[in-house]
Amino acid sequence: MRIFLLLPLLFVAASAFAHPIQQTKNGHHDAFRQMEEIWPTPTSYRAGSGAPGHAYWQQEADYKIRVSIDDETQTLTGSETITYKNNSPDTLSYLWLQLDQNRFAKHSNAWATLTQASKTDMSMNALRMLMIADEGTLGHKITSVKDKNGASLPHIVRDTVMRIDLPTPLAAGETMEFSIDWHYKIPEGKAMSARGGWEYFKDDGNYVYFIAQWFPRMVAYTDVHGWNTKAFLGRGEFTLEFGNYDVEITVPADHIVASTGVLQNPQDVLSKKQRDRLEKAKTAKKPVFIVTREEAEDNQKEGTDKTRTWHFKAENVRDFAFSSSRKFVWDAQGHKERDGRIVMGMSFYPIEGMPLWDKYSTPAILQTLETYGRMTVPYPYPVAISVNGPIGGGMEYPMISSNGPRPEEDGTYSRRAKYGLIGVVIHEVGHNWFPMIVNSDERNWTWMDEGLNSFLQFLAEQEWEEDYPSRRGHAYDIVDYMISPNQVPIMTQSESILQFGNNAYGKPAIALNILRETVMGREAFDFAFREYAQRWWFKRPMPADFFRTMEDASGIDLDWFWRGWFYSTDHVDISLDQVTRATIDTKNPDVEAAWKRDQKAALPRSITAQRNDGMERRTDREPDLLDFYNEHDEFTVAPKDRKGYEKLMADMEPWEKELLNLGSNLYFLDFSNKGGLVMPLILGIDYEDGSHETRRIPAEIWRSNQSHVTKLIVTDKTIRQISLDPNRETADADTSNNYWPRKPVETRLELFKRKQGQNLMQKMQDDGSDDKEGDNQ
Repeated sequence: MRIFLLLPLLFVAASAFAHPIQQTKNGHHDAFRQMEEIWPTPTSYRAGSGAPGHAYWQQEADYKIRVSIDDETQTLTGSETITYKNNSPDTLSYLWLQLDQNRFAKHSNAWATLTQASKTDMSMNALRMLMIADEGTLGHKITSVKDKNGASLPHIVRDTVMRIDLPTPLAAGETMEFSIDWHYKIPEGKAMSARGGWEYFKDDGNYVYFIAQWFPRMVAYTDVHGWNTKAFLGRGEFTLEFGNYDVEITVPADHIVASTGVLQNPQDVLSKKQRDRLEKAKTAKKPVFIVTREEAEDNQKEGTDKTRTWHFKAENVRDFAFSSSRKFVWDAQGHKERDGRIVMGMSFYPIEGMPLWDKYSTPAILQTLETYGRMTVPYPYPVAISVNGPIGGGMEYPMISSNGPRPEEDGTYSRRAKYGLIGVVIHEVGHNWFPMIVNSDERNWTWMDEGLNSFLQFLAEQEWEEDYPSRRGHAYDIVDYMISPNQVPIMTQSESILQFGNNAYGKPAIALNILRETVMGREAFDFAFREYAQRWWFKRPMPADFFRTMEDASGIDLDWFWRGWFYSTDHVDISLDQVTRATIDTKNPDVEAAWKRDQKAALPRSITAQRNDGMERRTDREPDLLDFYNEHDEFTVAPKDRKGYEKLMADMEPWEKELLNLGSNLYFLDFSNKGGLVMPLILGIDYEDGSHETRRIPAEIWRSNQSHVTKLIVTDKTIRQISLDPNRETADADTSNNYWPRKPVETRLELFKRKQGQNLMQKMQDDGSDDKEGDNQ
């Protein structure tokens, strides 16, 4: 292709098209429209920068709790005193508390709204769960609600929340103290898909308890929602207030307890040897056993009628959980923070968790403290605990988490179990930052908790070992989900999310990694992400606070990214449709005539012309029919054309002549956006001389047209091939259209031979004694 330069009009033409973008013409949706029309208006509580406003406030709730576990009936009984301070500017005439165990009650909204995906198959555990709930034995049983003087307070329980009506409204700045007595039957963790509960070990007749969401606790009252009383349906987790806890836990005397907080009476519950080991572990290079395998074996052999009380205190936490069992082995190792503090990483697990847990759990805790502390804020608490609890998967609480994987009974473990344990420990311990420190609203926005945490989990896993098999983090890991029809935007309320893991964990985590690696760069992203954590340390951010902080601290406009990745279900599919190579029209008639002649000669001759070769024609027989036009082709240059060229050169500026004589190649690259999500263009260019170049073009190239763009590349070299997104860093769903020239799609064809199945008569005659493993696979 030959390009003609309209030199005097070049920049005039460009400015003539700089008109305001039309929002509704030709399907133009303006992916770069600012998000201020969607985000809440800044207030004195939440600044437009994404930082807490100068009048920011949040409530406080302190708890003093006495609780006991009956190991024979799996019943928890508790009594608490709550001191609630109203830091809001509002007067409160009633208080709301969460009763999360009521999710398992017979007539709860969680059970009433449960639907079935299939009418033809159902897991045994799902049916068992429904039957247990239908027994009506689970859920909080409130026996007393009184003020500090012992007078009963009127209250009403509505599903998973309880309202206490105040005899005198609680004015701004005032504090109220009241007490609640309650009990409930602890659910079986796996059977009820609970976030806490018990697990029974039939070989030795013992239990492991992980006690969570166990006490009536304050519903969050915020500047955004007021009382956040959305029912707990099982997915949208918790919106809570910070406070101080003083908790006494009474359990069988041979139990070991792991808990949020710091143990206040080690001399009453630990032997001298165990206390010495705990002190040694603070500076140890490897985990130290506080309770050894042998001691755990002795504990679980015989029960006892005696009890022992473990006393813990925790400051500035938003929740409290604990675990108890006579089966626990306990190991610990200290982690030194940058300020010199020692944080104790500790793991509690039954012997059945060995050899996997003693090898990987505590090191995974330390890895989490290292990576998360560097990327956000230093870990502020004195302990970080991983428990091999009864719920199967993982669940997090301040300073303590329950995690599932175990080795096989023969002591071996699979690759999946190994990396599953390391990953879940990092993930659940990592939740100490999101949402235990940066107190996001999980009931409404799961991604602010799970997504941010999954992103940091990916970074920690990649720092564990080379080629760590992370499930979520690489851009290409989310492609299948993003092209599926069964999805909703990330910005969907927690209980309404489809494909929960992909939507709330995977997609936001990968979006953040793409922001870090491709859009912003590591330096800008890390500074802004750390700024977000520091701004909202021990405070309650909302989505716009995160979005605004990332832009404010980086100086990068990211509205297009939030709109596409968080507010839409578009996917990435950018196609490199065509590449056109152009050179400059020199205006020299002799040069241009030669160029045109060469272009024509390079064209393949028509099939008719080829087959007519050797044919005698009339002009062969009568040469006098040939004239001037047979001696001069259509590219012949006339003297007048040369004079015109000479005059043009005389009138030109030097820089104009320089452009006309530019010997570079001009490559016009045509791109189309087939997926709807605008993204940067990353081009891997290979030249004929063997050199390679990567060009990164910001997403703003799509600002005037989100469907088709053309990019001009000027180079002195000849391009051999171009690949779009060569490192698979943008989650492009269809890479077959990312190459010029196109590449064949590689696949593997598996040949098989159909096997005839048995008919019913054959099955009736076959007792199955000769079946071999794999026959029915």
